[in-house]
Amino acid sequence: MTTAQHIIHDRSGGPYDQRLARLIARPLAYLPVTPNQLTFVSLAFGVAAGVLFALGGHALIHWAAAMSVLAIFSDHIDGELARLTGRTSALGHKLDYIVGSANYTMLFTGIGIGLGSGLANEIGGSLGIGVPAHGYYVLGIAAGFANPIIVGLRMTMDKRFGAEAVEHPAAGGFEIEDFMYLIGPATWLGGLVYFFVAYGLGTLGYLAWTVIEYRRNAARARLSEPPSAPARKA
Repeated sequence: MTTAQHIIHDRSGGPYDQRLARLIARPLAYLPVTPNQLTFVSLAFGVAAGVLFALGGHALIHWAAAMSVLAIFSDHIDGELARLTGRTSALGHKLDYIVGSANYTMLFTGIGIGLGSGLANEIGGSLGIGVPAHGYYVLGIAAGFANPIIVGLRMTMDKRFGAEAVEHPAAGGFEIEDFMYLIGPATWLGGLVYFFVAYGLGTLGYLAWTVIEYRRNAARARLSEPPSAPARKA
């Protein structure tokens, strides 16, 4: 159990969800809870969301949306707890990346399966009726499995070029990834199909942007390297 003198209290600022996560992490710092345990709690929410979306049905997708929001938000609490208690580690950092990627993969794949299995015709309006079932499967799988590639690139960028290379664009207390919270209200208000198509295509665009950023940082790193000494003639 962490004692009061081991807790770091000087962190402030950041996106709004991160600030809220920090507030929740403070009392957890006094309990026998580890950051990695919270990471697996996030994974449990993510698995539940993916399965419920895949099963379909109006009631189930509402619960799935709630599980999705909890998975996304709880993914911040583990890192805040680790920083508050000085228990950051390379393993925990990597595990956080992997679980976050797995959650998004299960989420998009589950939604694609659910919509393609007939749910889109019930809730999708003109868009849901106009898109063939295999279109949802393809987009769900493509967007879902784009996430491990994105995460792999970002982990490499973090290691090679530093944390600044993987910072998300942010403004007004929000990061670009915070758009994912809209899955809750979008689902509860009947707009899941529109959210899925927009965010799925956006994920593929983000993959392309990540590849460009990786190449740009790699080129910048090569330019900053000192020139090698010319080889001496024998």
